[in-house]
Amino acid sequence: MKIAIVCYPTFGGSGVVATELGLALAEHGHEIHFITYKQPVRLELLSKNIHFHEVSVPEYPLFHFQPYELALSSKLVDMVKLHKIEVLHVHYAIPHAYAGYMAKKMLAEENIHIPMVTTLHGTDITLVGSHPFYKPAVTFSINNSDVVTSVSQSLKEDTLHLFDIRKEIHVVPNFIEIPKKINSYTDCQRELMALPEERIISHISNLRKVKRVTDVIEIFDRIQNKIPSKLIMVGEGPEREACEQLCMEKGIEEKVLFVGNSNEVDKILCFTDLFLLPSEKESFGLAALEAMACGVPVVSSNTGGLPEVNIDGVSGFLSDVGNVAEMAENALKILSSDENLNKFKKQAVEAAMVFDTDKIVPLYENLYKEAILQKQGK
Repeated sequence: MKIAIVCYPTFGGSGVVATELGLALAEHGHEIHFITYKQPVRLELLSKNIHFHEVSVPEYPLFHFQPYELALSSKLVDMVKLHKIEVLHVHYAIPHAYAGYMAKKMLAEENIHIPMVTTLHGTDITLVGSHPFYKPAVTFSINNSDVVTSVSQSLKEDTLHLFDIRKEIHVVPNFIEIPKKINSYTDCQRELMALPEERIISHISNLRKVKRVTDVIEIFDRIQNKIPSKLIMVGEGPEREACEQLCMEKGIEEKVLFVGNSNEVDKILCFTDLFLLPSEKESFGLAALEAMACGVPVVSSNTGGLPEVNIDGVSGFLSDVGNVAEMAENALKILSSDENLNKFKKQAVEAAMVFDTDKIVPLYENLYKEAILQKQGK
């Protein structure tokens, strides 16, 4: 199949999943065309099956905000016709499904009928999409997609609750290439980050309030009071300064390393003993899955799709949002002995196997085929 993928090309979870999906589909022999405003961060190598098309938005004094949706829909029309694309897969209801719908209507004028698959990732539903300004557009975009998927059962339920949806929503979870994660690094060089007796704890996010990153600092402070440990904070965002200030107030700034955005997440997870994710809301929890796939147990909140990923008492522990005391206690249960830690590390990998690429990508392939056949009237 010839498949166009539209996504945000950033470090966020939706962009990562869309890029990894495209790479996996290319390995299955499909021709993949990424269409976005810059090359996705995880798209390191183009090949005969992987193509990138940049959406340029000309600047005009007339526009206070440049019309990206207009430029994107026009680019989609051109690429569909030029490369004979068979299916369009957009990640995020707005603006991508909205732009995709306009492209579909323009193509229909030329008797080209292309199905559109829309994947809902979370922010487009629970934060942005539910705003009164955008709600009609999100509802319209979902209902006018040929196939709709969500990354968790929790997000599907939220979508049906918040919007008047007439389409079936298929739950297709996020995924990860488990064998690749397990064998990423044979020499973790752990000694570069911590002393032999210290545990290494990490957190990866865009450091927004919804991630409750100051809770990460609070939890770590309780841990390091009991067990020698270091904390690695990966990512950039508006809450970084507040976290750094909190570390200074607690006198633990020497034990916390802020590394910013990183393309070496697997290396960091290689020498991590425990992953913290105390988010206010997570539609799935891709960062938790990545940690588990690398053999890192997770202590997280029990919100959104996290209970579908992090199995309480198996791959780690779940607690109510904001319950930093219990999260710290659970962390200490895991870190208290090498025997316990190794048990949870093994169980984390086993729990992650449910979301292996080889199990999830065929679900998308089947939906593409069904959508194409439906458009062909078969």
